[in-house]
Amino acid sequence: MKLHPSPIRSHWSRRDVLRLGAGLIATSCLAPYRALAAAEQNKIKITRIQAMAIRNIAGNCLIRIDTDQGLSGYGEAGATGPMARARIETMKNLLIGRDPLTIEVHFHNMTTLMHTYMAHIPTISGIDIALWDLAGKILHQPVSKLLGGPFRDAIPLYSHGSCNMLDPGSCRAWAQRVKEQPEGFTAFKIGPDSLVGGVSAGRYAATLNGAQFQRVARGFANLREAVGDEIDLGVHCHNEYDTPSAIGMAKAVEPMRPMFLEDPLNVPYSEGWTALKRSSSVPLLTGEKLELVRGFKPFLDNQAVDYVHPDLAFAGGITGTKKIADYAALTRTPVALHNVGSLVLCYANAHFGASIQNFFRSESALGRPDHYTERMARSNPPVVRKGMLSVPEGPGLGVNLDEDFLRNNLQPGEPYWSY
Repeated sequence: MKLHPSPIRSHWSRRDVLRLGAGLIATSCLAPYRALAAAEQNKIKITRIQAMAIRNIAGNCLIRIDTDQGLSGYGEAGATGPMARARIETMKNLLIGRDPLTIEVHFHNMTTLMHTYMAHIPTISGIDIALWDLAGKILHQPVSKLLGGPFRDAIPLYSHGSCNMLDPGSCRAWAQRVKEQPEGFTAFKIGPDSLVGGVSAGRYAATLNGAQFQRVARGFANLREAVGDEIDLGVHCHNEYDTPSAIGMAKAVEPMRPMFLEDPLNVPYSEGWTALKRSSSVPLLTGEKLELVRGFKPFLDNQAVDYVHPDLAFAGGITGTKKIADYAALTRTPVALHNVGSLVLCYANAHFGASIQNFFRSESALGRPDHYTERMARSNPPVVRKGMLSVPEGPGLGVNLDEDFLRNNLQPGEPYWSY
């Protein structure tokens, strides 16, 4: 009897498995939401989409989606107010008059828009977050439950630090201050800029030299000695170094056992990332300006980083970042969240972090001396204890913004809730 070769593939590459897994995940990750939304679809319509920028949220802007039933959802876009309003104008026909609950359809339509302009993912991110907030209000459920969670009822945060790292006394004073904070943060990130000559974020640095590496090593050693082993320390770069300098930076900070080395190389994937990964045991983290799965895929496929670090306001909102997290889960890669935005983004991070199994930490602007982010809440303020942010209660994101605060903190020349 002659046996014919089976048409089924017998040799699978790692990328084949990842591709298959991603396809299976995409069909199931939002199944809980679909089931809850089915009974309420086509009962409510989107009537207006607005964008408004306030100060001190890193150039982001707030998004508001209104409906014919008087409900509104809030999001945050990684774009200025004028930029977001211009982009909204190009795609409002995809949303106005439509059912807000068909979030996957809206995400697909918006992200595949190519004419006359390619899709602007940061603006779409803010719209997507607002749609999830709105869906939670329509369905009377928190967003974390709509996403299939929660895995946890509070998420771990990391904060920011600053001191004269070459002065052991300054390091000890900073360590004492942060240990006395009521929020109880146990993880901070600090940049090496002052140690290498004050390189500005967003600029390429000249190749670092031996003296600069020595200062980096000494500064972070002082900081580690001051905080002891009870506080985690991350090294905060801004994509400014070349590959030899990034490798030197990793080796300089390696003895103080950093939580991670963030963004030492340029934003997109390159073989420099794999060279850096092979050269040091320091955990690598990147992703705050990457978009959709396509931006993270080469890092994950090539095992070039230890943590991915999307920003919900840039990476694709909740829908797009859920797909990133699910793809990362195929290689057991933890997901951290970047966040230097408003209370809206903070609460979106809390719900998202609660809803995925492979969550690590979220960046946070909470606990700063002026409590700017906390003052955005009219009610239901953020609760942080022992470095953990409780997932806000209530439907949607649970955010209740103080409109007077927003009016008083508009960016100069910015209209109050306008196209």
